[in-house]
Amino acid sequence: MLPQASVEARPHCSPAGDAQRTAQHPDPSLLRDEIEIARPLLEGCLSLSDADLVDCIGRATPDHWRLAAARRGLSELVSESVGANGDVPTIEILLRNDSAKISAPAVEVIVTYTHEHPLLALLLLRRNELRPSHAYVMFWWCGPDERKLILQRFAVTREVLQDALTAVFPMAAAENWQDPLARKGLQFIEPRQRNRAALERSAFKSLDQAVAAAASGLTRELAQEISYLSGLKPKTGAKIFSDPGGEGIAVLCKAAGLPKAAIRALWRGLRRPAVDDTGHLAPGLERVVIAFDMMAVDRAQTLLRYWNWSLTSALTPALMRAIRDGDEDAINDHSTPQHTAMLALSRECGR
Repeated sequence: MLPQASVEARPHCSPAGDAQRTAQHPDPSLLRDEIEIARPLLEGCLSLSDADLVDCIGRATPDHWRLAAARRGLSELVSESVGANGDVPTIEILLRNDSAKISAPAVEVIVTYTHEHPLLALLLLRRNELRPSHAYVMFWWCGPDERKLILQRFAVTREVLQDALTAVFPMAAAENWQDPLARKGLQFIEPRQRNRAALERSAFKSLDQAVAAAASGLTRELAQEISYLSGLKPKTGAKIFSDPGGEGIAVLCKAAGLPKAAIRALWRGLRRPAVDDTGHLAPGLERVVIAFDMMAVDRAQTLLRYWNWSLTSALTPALMRAIRDGDEDAINDHSTPQHTAMLALSRECGR
C-alpha cells in the first residue's frame, strides 16, 4: 500500500513513526521515491541488497546516486553502477568513501573521467585500488603535484623479475629471440635501456652525442633518432617531447643513463625557457630536474618501458580506426593496454 500513498503520507512511514520497521523491510520502490523519502533508507538501512541499490542508481536521480555512493561498505558491483553513470559529483563522493570497494573495471572507467576533471585524478591516486598501469597513463594529463605522486608511489621496480629470469636471457639470445611473446616480456624487464642495434645504424657515436646535438634545436628527425637510440618507438618519443610539463624528459634521461645536463640540452632544443627573469632556474625546468633526482634508474625504466609498450605495441590499426570513428563497441573489445593507448593518444589519433 505504501507506494500508492500520497507524497504527504509516505514520509510518515519512512523517517518517523514506523521508520525502523520500514527501514528493516523496505519496499524497493521507496528508494526511487522523492529524495526526502528515500534519504533515510539510503543513508541508514543496512538490509538493502546490491540489487536494490543498482536498481535505484539505474532508475533514480543524481541526488539518489550521491546518497548511494556515500553508503558504508559499498560493494564493487554497486561502485561499478555509480561510475557508469558518469556523474562527476557522484564519482567524487565514491572516491572519498574509504569503506567502498571499487572494482578494476570501475577504476578504468573513472580514469577516463580524470582526463577532464583533475580533482578526480587526485582522489583516485589516493585509492588502493589504483594500479600502476592506470597511474602511468593518467600521468600524461595530471598536474605537477599528481605527477610527483605517481613517480613516488607507482614507479615500481623490476628487480624481483630480473633475478628470477636471469637464466632465461641467455636462452632467448641463443634462440635469436624467435619467440615474440618471450621477446616482448624480456624486453620489458631487461636492465639495458639503450638500443645497441640502433646505434650501429646511427650517424651519432652515442646517445649522449645525439642529445648534445639536440641542444641547437630538436628537429623531428633528431627526436626520432634519440627515440631509437633510447630504445623507444618514435610515437613514444614524440609524446614525451611534446608534453608541456616535461617530466617525461626526466624519466627518459634517468632510464637511459643520461646525465642531468642532458635535460638542459633537450630543454634548450625544445626552445623552453631555462631561467626566469631573476636569473634563477625556470620553475618548469626546476620541477623536471627534481623529478630526475628523485627517481632510481630501474623505476624510471619501468615507467618508460610501460609507456613504450602500451602506447605503441597496443595501438593496432583496428584500435586507431575505432578511436577515429568513435566506435565505443569496438574500443571496448580491446585489452587494458589497448585502452591505455586509446586514453593517452586519442587526441593525436583523432587529428
